[in-house]
Amino acid sequence: MSFKGFTKAITRAPQNFRQKFKMGEQTVDPVYEDAERRFKELEDETKKLSEESKRYSTAVNGMLTHQIGFAKAMEEVFKPISGKMSDPNASVPEDNPDGIEASEQYRDVVAELQETLKPDLKLIEEKIVKPCQELLKIIGYIRKMATKRNHKKLDLDRRLNNYHKYEKKDEPTAKDEERMYKAEAEMQVAQQEYDYYNEMMKTQLPVLFGLEAQFVQPLFVSFYYMQLNIFYTLYNKFQDMKIPYFDLTSDIIEAFTLKRGNVEEQADSLTITHFKIGYSKAKLEMTRKRYGAGGDDSVPPGSPVAGQPGAYGAATGMAAQPGVYDPNTTAMATQPGAYGAGATVAQPGAYGAYDDKAAMAQQAYGATPAAAAPPAYGAMAGAIPGAPVAAAVATPTMAGAETCTALYDYQAQAQGDLSFPAGAVITVVQRTADANEWWTGSYNGQQGVFPGNYVQINQ
Repeated sequence: MSFKGFTKAITRAPQNFRQKFKMGEQTVDPVYEDAERRFKELEDETKKLSEESKRYSTAVNGMLTHQIGFAKAMEEVFKPISGKMSDPNASVPEDNPDGIEASEQYRDVVAELQETLKPDLKLIEEKIVKPCQELLKIIGYIRKMATKRNHKKLDLDRRLNNYHKYEKKDEPTAKDEERMYKAEAEMQVAQQEYDYYNEMMKTQLPVLFGLEAQFVQPLFVSFYYMQLNIFYTLYNKFQDMKIPYFDLTSDIIEAFTLKRGNVEEQADSLTITHFKIGYSKAKLEMTRKRYGAGGDDSVPPGSPVAGQPGAYGAATGMAAQPGVYDPNTTAMATQPGAYGAGATVAQPGAYGAYDDKAAMAQQAYGATPAAAAPPAYGAMAGAIPGAPVAAAVATPTMAGAETCTALYDYQAQAQGDLSFPAGAVITVVQRTADANEWWTGSYNGQQGVFPGNYVQINQ
């Protein structure tokens, strides 16, 4: 904007503000307002026609480009990924040679089709998009003229309001009369300029509306035939495509179901597809309890948590010796007399009965050191490392023991896990109310932990 235009914009700003809020006297021409509304619609629809033509041309070309990319992706999927193909003695290839060949053939067909359609897409650019741009250029010139007319209307309304301000004074002074004559002269000049642009717009806009059909009609007809040509080319090219890998005689849904098979069931049978964060946290906690104490070099030898023989809850799984207390454990099972005369018999979970741990430690260390360990401790030497001690001393084969049935196969992931196939009946040794945690059970002469949601409790 030039400095002169900026000055005029500042001068017209108050009147523009009054016009928006319907203040003061304003010039109204219903005939022009109707033509202006129709012109605005023509401007918007021409822009839309130009944009949609560009999008159509880009979409057709992009569709073919994406199909080439799809064929490349399928070719990579069909290739081997296990690395066994590097073994020259491998007898069964792990890739899909037919699928790779079909992907290459399909990619070549689409690339050739893209080259074939280039002239048609270029024709859309020349016969549709370019004429729309020419029409928009003409509309832009007319829009500038309409803006000029609106500016003259603002000037006229501003002069009218200024003239009427002096005209309506009850006792005008000589200075007021001089100003009124000057305002009247300015109003007459503004009226003439406004009438010139207003009449020109009202007269020539209907002519433009008549020419609109001559602009748009050939564009629409040409666009229709160009689309038909593109569609016919696509249809004929793909109809003539003879790739043996594709069976075009069968039903699409039936062929899809047949080729897919039971792949969902096979994937569901994999253990890695049933990962849950709850299992991961529980397994991590058990691993810490199992190996954390024995792997800490900062713990002095002979400490109850150093994994030495007789330490309760150590990695060896041996039962506690008299007078040794491990505060990291959650349960303890001892036999009467294990701590000497006057020792308290602790059942699983008995530590929870103590309110004062210091008193409990005092009883443990105050026991007779010479008291011999009962035979029950020797039987626990072969307990599974990391399994709860309460579960190790339980009798899984006793009458009325709780059992569960495996819903999926589970393969041991670490030492202390219990492996079993789907449908196996497992004797529950210890479990929690939450199926998302790890339980302890016995199956086929082995005892270990397993995820609770892999089984269903037998009623």
